[in-house]
Amino acid sequence: MAREVSRTRRVGQELQREIAMILQREVKDPRVGMVTVSGVEVSRDLSHAKIFITLFEQNEDKVKETLKGLAEAKPYIRSLVGSRLRLRIVPELKFVHDTSLIEGMRISNAVSQAIASDEAKKGQSDRKDDEDTE
Repeated sequence: MAREVSRTRRVGQELQREIAMILQREVKDPRVGMVTVSGVEVSRDLSHAKIFITLFEQNEDKVKETLKGLAEAKPYIRSLVGSRLRLRIVPELKFVHDTSLIEGMRISNAVSQAIASDEAKKGQSDRKDDEDTE
């Protein structure tokens, strides 16, 4: 069983690397602009793969347009993957927009703002205490 998990992980890593190269060099669709492959989940039987992508564009319309372009390029990408990787079955590809990076940045900004707010309040209370002691 452990062997299967490591095989799916290895296949996922290889798929991620190859698909990233294909998107960067081979796909000429203008809808597919600056796309980063952030992860790949492969089913245990290696028949399906979810490709998680991040985009520099956060506009919802641009994201939908990019996903539409990737969906139309899917057979081409799959054929290139099949020719580059030695797999008995080339997985069906499904592209998914990965929002974890955006959420991480949003949470980080919220924490930074909370810390800055606390520091400002602490600074005001320290000044107030200094004025009261004089």
